[in-house]
Amino acid sequence: MESRAAEGPFRVRLAVRHSDLDTNGHVRGSAYVDFADHARWACVQKAGVDPLEMTRSGLGPVNLETTIRYHRELRAGDEFDVTRVFAYDGTDKKTGRATQEFLLADGTLAATVESVIGLLDLETRRLVPDPASQWRRLATVPALLGAD
Repeated sequence: MESRAAEGPFRVRLAVRHSDLDTNGHVRGSAYVDFADHARWACVQKAGVDPLEMTRSGLGPVNLETTIRYHRELRAGDEFDVTRVFAYDGTDKKTGRATQEFLLADGTLAATVESVIGLLDLETRRLVPDPASQWRRLATVPALLGAD
């Protein structure tokens, strides 16, 4: 897969809340997925996609598989950046990959979240072919979504 990020990956700054912690005092796994989803929607908005218009056009983004790799603990109060880079699969033309890194302010890698992604036709409930072309149609800055 070829990455097509515009001038580096999209980046959003977040902070760990106490409600994100498990009983061991570090961020629980499901919070990483929540952070990743938040960053995805922030990127989609920054790319100029109106979520309501997307729904009206009969499309919705889906995650088909998500893998979390932990590299360093995140704890209450930690601030971190979540990056997002998209790449689209040339084999089936219906899916792509979103790679997100969770980076502390000093650049230390805390986690990596990788997802197999697609766009769902909300009427047929099937993946649409060539999701990059749909992002190009919907976005004012499609390069942020790897669709340039």
